[in-house]
Amino acid sequence: MNWLLVVAGAMVGAPLRFLTDRFVQSRHDTVFPWGTLAVNAGGSLVLGVLTGAAGPDLQLLFGTGLCGALTTYSTFSYETLRLAADGARRYAALNVVLSLVAGLAAAGAGLALGQALWR
Repeated sequence: MNWLLVVAGAMVGAPLRFLTDRFVQSRHDTVFPWGTLAVNAGGSLVLGVLTGAAGPDLQLLFGTGLCGALTTYSTFSYETLRLAADGARRYAALNVVLSLVAGLAAAGAGLALGQALWR
């Protein structure tokens, strides 16, 4: 049963990542990967809320399934390396710093929110 929860969450998370990334990126005329940053920070926020508030079944469905498919370390890594290889080293460094800071801040804020609302 657990694997069905993960699959169900991933079925929503993967297309949501693609659509959100395209939506955000289409509004920026730059090589900086704003779409990936947005999905990773948003997924970190959701995962923080779930960690602070949800039981194991919801964590499998939304945490592992939805957030696992929504967020993407591999795309972040690829885009950072591509920026550096294309000579946009400052954008590459900015991507690393912003992704880490935004992800940690969003996860921390989500955790505090989840604990405040449900515990």
